[in-house]
Amino acid sequence: MTAAVEPSPGLGYLLGDTTVVRLRPRFEGSNIGTWIGFKHINYLVEEAVLVHFDRAGWPSRRLYAEHGLACEFTGMDTRILHALHLDDQVEAEIAPARFRGERGDALTFKVTLRVDRDGAALKAATSKVRLSLRADPAAAPGVPAAFRPFTVARLGEELPPVADPAPEYTAAAERVLASGGDETAVLAALTAGRNAHAWKWNISYPYCHFTERLQLSGYLRLMEEAKDRFVRDRGISIKTLLDERKWIPACPASRVRIVDEALMEEDLYTVYAVELVFKDLTYTSRMDNYVHRDGRLRLVQSGTITHGYAEITGRGDWGLVPFDQRVLDALNGTGRDTGNA
Repeated sequence: MTAAVEPSPGLGYLLGDTTVVRLRPRFEGSNIGTWIGFKHINYLVEEAVLVHFDRAGWPSRRLYAEHGLACEFTGMDTRILHALHLDDQVEAEIAPARFRGERGDALTFKVTLRVDRDGAALKAATSKVRLSLRADPAAAPGVPAAFRPFTVARLGEELPPVADPAPEYTAAAERVLASGGDETAVLAALTAGRNAHAWKWNISYPYCHFTERLQLSGYLRLMEEAKDRFVRDRGISIKTLLDERKWIPACPASRVRIVDEALMEEDLYTVYAVELVFKDLTYTSRMDNYVHRDGRLRLVQSGTITHGYAEITGRGDWGLVPFDQRVLDALNGTGRDTGNA
């Protein structure tokens, strides 16, 4: 058994050194054939950063149990360059980065994932990651001095406020809520005239951690579900294109940022809107989440994801394909009313 690393009084290793670790994608993340989906690539990034904390002598369990600091991923901007497969041995390199927020330096890291292909190490993905140490008032006091610049009482407070990307739609939905409108009317207000799909759900505990907060990996799951709901609503569901053409979604980029806290059993409104269709190759969508709190719809998360399509040509082979007119029309909302209604 490897001896536990004793924490140092400072943050020399955590903020100054690079960690390299070997990881494997999880079996559960193999969605189509043996390909690993985008959210599980982000899970590898998350796991790599947590290993870096452990190597520095500050594992997330110790931070929380001894000092009441919840290690919270609040931002992840990932670019996927090569596909990862089930059973791949992935080399993850975690290097501290510099980032200035309103309260000073934030805990930020650059993560590079590499995989061996035919004897060559290929860069499979890169990610910029931001974390906050969220103080738990019910936990033991005594935040180490070195961590105080990175400690927050509420997620999102260390950065300038993020503007609502669609304030006119949010305001319309709030008026519907104030007048006693039902869920259908609120969703219609959030999407009317937009190339968007929205739904409401009540935050359940499997999406939460540190007892009550919706975690970043939960938003990644929501982002995947939002894509699934959108294309199904447009008549080109993932199963439909798989059956008809052997097409699967391919994701080269995703970005998620937590703006504010969302709590277990709060009502959450998820809005997924296509912002840009680039030629006939990729399209970028925005996902924003709002909680209904104190009569308002408060933005708690904002992010984007880019998708294309790949055609499966064998159990281990695929290739990117251009959109045809049917898919372009569906993504652009051409010839139909946009929005949920």
